Amino acid sequence: MHTILTKLSGGDRRSIGRSNDIVEEILKRPSLFRYLLEGMASDDAIVRMRAADVAEKLTARQPDLLQPHKNKLFTIAGSSDQQEVRWHAAMMIPRLKLTAKERAVAVDILFDYLRDHSSIVKTFAMQGLATLASADPRLREKILPLLEELTEVGTPAMRARGRKLLQHLNRRGTKA
Repeated sequence: MHTILTKLSGGDRRSIGRSNDIVEEILKRPSLFRYLLEGMASDDAIVRMRAADVAEKLTARQPDLLQPHKNKLFTIAGSSDQQEVRWHAAMMIPRLKLTAKERAVAVDILFDYLRDHSSIVKTFAMQGLATLASADPRLREKILPLLEELTEVGTPAMRARGRKLLQHLNRRGTKA
């Protein structure tokens, strides 16, 4: 295990540990980013969670870090059942530059996340789908009715996020 991942280990799932320190370390040495994808597939649930947290924080600042690891992210996102990995993946996937075929894979993963037991995973899946739909008018037509339904029947967090997403998508749709 690379030292970056060792620094993410230990403690429990209620803590991000040294995640913020690792963000700063990888910003200085972006070549270390690849180890985060290894960490997201680790046997250690704490390492998986923290590696996903660090990867999400980094790609929010520098989305291009993720692009060379697109296939690995899809593999992890599509196979992980750990809620922390899933909700971070749901935030990262829309940051990728995707072909039409890859966008279909991304949508399938996010649709699967809507069936998760975690309200947080479902809420971030809604966000991810809305982000993808905002750049694709055909996808927008499919996602809008789904978001409307989830905004009516979802958890309080899903309803609140859904209202914001619908407002944003409807505003974008009138400008198109």
